[in-house]
Amino acid sequence: MNRLINDFARRARQARRMGPREASRRVVRRLYERLDAGSVGFPHTTPNDIADSGTLDLASPDRRPHRDRPLRIGWLTMPPGIGSGGHTTMFRMVSGLESRGHECVICLYDPAEGDLDTQREAVRRGWPHVRAEVRRVGDGFDDLDACVATSWETAHVLAARSRTVAIRRLYFVQDFEPYFYARGGMYALAEDTYRFGFRTIALGEMVARNLRDEVGIEPDVVPFGCATDDYYLLPGAQDRRGVVFYAKPSVPRRGYDLARLALTEFHRRHPEQPIHIYGDPVPELPVPAVRHGKLAVPELNALYNRSIAGLAMSFTNISLVAEEMLAAGTIPVVNDSSDSRADLDNPHVLWADPRPSGLADALSTAVERADVAGSAAAAARSVAARSWVPTQSLVADIVEDEVYGARARRREGSAHG
Repeated sequence: MNRLINDFARRARQARRMGPREASRRVVRRLYERLDAGSVGFPHTTPNDIADSGTLDLASPDRRPHRDRPLRIGWLTMPPGIGSGGHTTMFRMVSGLESRGHECVICLYDPAEGDLDTQREAVRRGWPHVRAEVRRVGDGFDDLDACVATSWETAHVLAARSRTVAIRRLYFVQDFEPYFYARGGMYALAEDTYRFGFRTIALGEMVARNLRDEVGIEPDVVPFGCATDDYYLLPGAQDRRGVVFYAKPSVPRRGYDLARLALTEFHRRHPEQPIHIYGDPVPELPVPAVRHGKLAVPELNALYNRSIAGLAMSFTNISLVAEEMLAAGTIPVVNDSSDSRADLDNPHVLWADPRPSGLADALSTAVERADVAGSAAAAARSVAARSWVPTQSLVADIVEDEVYGARARRREGSAHG
């Protein structure tokens, strides 16, 4: 009995020294290891929906439709959560095709088999401009001219489930998704999707470069846009104070733990500057911060218009957040890398060494400027002419050319290898 009491007392002292957050993390880690949670299976798909580029043999149409006939295009995706940036970009491309008179179908892949009506309602509320039918991927592909995969998991599903269906297959790639994982099996399965033979559309030069260098394919490349219809300077003088951070603790590539350390150092230097955090729920913080949770676009634009600078962290493809901040006059602080710089060429971005002091240095530079209002106005002007329209047009061109057949002379910027 004394041994048990002493052991309990020792663990209690350890918990007090570590604090509740670290103590909780260690408990979770032990449970993870004891339960062998890493072996439970694929994170977002099932073994039956995994394809293999080495054995893949996909049917294709014998004929092409005439260009006078509108197309019916499927978009294969996981069920979206309202506010999802990746889904928002996808739905912009859907709208671009719909504006040309084509019909789109959102094919939802959900291994958990959640309620379809609830998922359909999320699409209608989150993206009310989209007219597309929303259905389960299990309804098949026979009534489609083409289907577009939108992630590595859905690329596997499209390959595995449409083997005998004579349709065109495309792949809208917003990030080099093998980088989401450590080098291992999941990395290899994600990378293999780029060898399926789908016509691949890369969003930005970072994705295109990695597809060329790591996989050896030549994709179509379309540029990033900026939602300047949603993010802009609000009329009237804005009294800007503080910094803002988009938090995604469960997504390693968004650098939450590094940002947390950087904000701690920034607060030590500038305790007078408020810190605003929005996005997903965050664990306890060592500094005072205003937690906004998930914000609707107008609310987020208003927050940007009150803030001097913001952390726009991403360790793979550049986050859309950076240019959206610029559009509203917030100076983005971005972790410096060749991948980040590949698609964000703007003199108002503060590039920072990806360490706590480096990020805190850049945030401090922004809030210590003599003319905060002038810097904000110049940043907003630098992206005022940007939009997603050119990207929508190029993606629609590529889809049409894949299904109808290439025109004799392609539009500039949509070259396909």
